[in-house]
Amino acid sequence: MVTAMAGKMHKVRLGILFGGKSGEHEVSLASAASVISALDPADFEVTAIGITKTGRLANKAEVHAMLPATLHDRVRFFEAPAEASISALWDEYRNSSHAIEIIFPLLHGPYGEDGTIQGLLEMAGIPYVGCGVLASAVGMDKDVMKRLFAHATLPIVPYRVEYSLGLEDRMERLRREIEDQFGYPVFSKPANLGSSVGVRKIHHAGEFAEAALSSAQFDRKILIEKGIDARELECAVLGNDGPEASGVGEILPACEFYDYEAKYINPGSKVQIPADIDLEMAAEVRNLSLRAFRVIEGSGLARVDFFLDRKTGAIWVNEINTMPGFTSISMYPKLWAAGGVPFGHLIRRLVDLGFERYRARCAGPESGVLVDRGSAAK
Repeated sequence: MVTAMAGKMHKVRLGILFGGKSGEHEVSLASAASVISALDPADFEVTAIGITKTGRLANKAEVHAMLPATLHDRVRFFEAPAEASISALWDEYRNSSHAIEIIFPLLHGPYGEDGTIQGLLEMAGIPYVGCGVLASAVGMDKDVMKRLFAHATLPIVPYRVEYSLGLEDRMERLRREIEDQFGYPVFSKPANLGSSVGVRKIHHAGEFAEAALSSAQFDRKILIEKGIDARELECAVLGNDGPEASGVGEILPACEFYDYEAKYINPGSKVQIPADIDLEMAAEVRNLSLRAFRVIEGSGLARVDFFLDRKTGAIWVNEINTMPGFTSISMYPKLWAAGGVPFGHLIRRLVDLGFERYRARCAGPESGVLVDRGSAAK
């Protein structure tokens, strides 16, 4: 397991990038507040960089409103020029007297977790925390992710992809085919979103059309997935070329399944760490987590989610999340805390991994081509 770092640490000028124009804007705000609260001012000089729901850099007053007042004296607020685009970060990174050394993009969902912001930071030559462009893009698109998992022989729940355009016209045919292929229940979910936004459980034919169309409003394609009577397990991964897997936790949702309400609204949801499973099963979950991480060429961090079939005991890889939540109830920091890595040390380790990945990319051949030294899938 990863151990806490000892000794005097360099005070890092860290930019916390949060908010964003996805449906997970509020989750990002909560993650940013939790991370800032956990950072030791002796180790970090923090600059808060907000992105509005329209996708532009927030001004100082807007960033104030995006963070709890209790945190205002712990951060430096990024002074975005009027109507500035996100590319204004380039000047902040290079020219400011408080020049940011590395960005922690605490952005969830499209336009933040899907490789777009990572690509911008790569183009600008700015170090950042977390997965690169490829892993972020693959991790966001559940369809492509599952195709790669299937190619790597990872166990995945049977599913089907449908495009949202013209879905209503195809609905009756789709419903009949899904009933023949999977039966009920099934789940509909947007291919590119997180935090269970847009995920619907379909119990019978009468719910099918409304649920599928509800999911389709969030993305250009949706997944229809076979419903499994399962327990929900999660495992955290940390590292670059030599990633490590945490212990295994279990989600005990307050609702019928772990939807947005169960995650962020209903206080009845609980997590159990470690999960009540035997050592052999826990080892298999950890092994599958590392395999999934390598399949997408992950770096820095990820959380891998699983279904444990209550009837058969089969383990299914549900998905990998390349920027898991860092809120007070989020499983990723809880899993590492249970393994002896406190929140503050975890953030420091993630920052160090971001610098490590940046140095590796800058150490390309003399031609100037940058190389990504991610591990090959095993």
